[in-house]
Amino acid sequence: MTASAFLKIAIIVGSVSLSAGSVLADSSSGDPLHELSHLFQKEAIIGEPKLVDCKLSGGSATKCFAITVSGKPVDHATGPWCPPNITDTKEAGGIWLESDKVYDVDGSFVKGLDIFYNDPTWKFYDETTGKIRVTDTKESCQAAARPDVDPAYQNYCVECQLDYMDHSTERTYVLPLQPVAAEQVERVNPDVGTGVALNGVRFDAPAPTEAILGAHTLAPFDDCGGHINLHVGYHYHAAMDCSTNVASAAGHAPIIGYAMDGYKLHARVNLDGKEPTDLDQCRGHDVEGLGYHYHANEPGKNAVLPCHTGQIGCSNIGNETDCDATKRPKRRPPPRG
Repeated sequence: MTASAFLKIAIIVGSVSLSAGSVLADSSSGDPLHELSHLFQKEAIIGEPKLVDCKLSGGSATKCFAITVSGKPVDHATGPWCPPNITDTKEAGGIWLESDKVYDVDGSFVKGLDIFYNDPTWKFYDETTGKIRVTDTKESCQAAARPDVDPAYQNYCVECQLDYMDHSTERTYVLPLQPVAAEQVERVNPDVGTGVALNGVRFDAPAPTEAILGAHTLAPFDDCGGHINLHVGYHYHAAMDCSTNVASAAGHAPIIGYAMDGYKLHARVNLDGKEPTDLDQCRGHDVEGLGYHYHANEPGKNAVLPCHTGQIGCSNIGNETDCDATKRPKRRPPPRG
């Protein structure tokens, strides 16, 4: 079989009764590369996936699957994040993840932040009009969303838009075709994230909420668990069952993406509504017929996965397929104000 024939993609777009956004993969060929490429949503993929040489985070040299995706959700809208007024209902805002729970960011939540965090200095709304202070320009987003929040934007609700991005959100994931065990579990690397959803959106590392909370700012997630920064673009901090999924074995949770070590990532609960009871510390387990795979964490944990059991690959900006995961990835310079 030639390399081009081996890599040829014929993605099936469709749906099943499992849930909105579900698709079925054609795995009849028994070819793992063919199967993997069929899992991703067609509209999310840019160009043709490639088989490449790569070096994983633990130093193992192996073959990887490089797939370039748009980085934007092709199966759901983004936002809203910040409600405009303290009288607004939950439909006008997103969610916040705190202490293992998911809270609706509606007007009353914003109004009560001083009580929620037991800190009277929380207050980013006008007492007369009820209007909430929201970052509504690229410049204010840049100033408020950085780790050292600009003092002028303390006590703000922070949201950014995709049209603020000054570069493409296109990204290439280079993942091992056959996962390679790590010598010890690897914590999620914030430079590369947890993995990639089947709609091409990055599953990110836990959101560093301490910095923004210290400045009395809030950067909510939308109801799909995502928000935007000007380095990564739109990304998920929780798996909220919004994105494309693929039916799995009878009764098992559907597949929602791939982790950075090449293992499949499934939804949190099985079709009976229950979470598997035999998950390891990284939320993985081995199931006959499915092999080893992960299940997404509870949304309130602010960590889609806590760690990886395998050596991770690369998440590259643009269409770069080179991968030496023993080196720190190249990073774009921070956005200028």
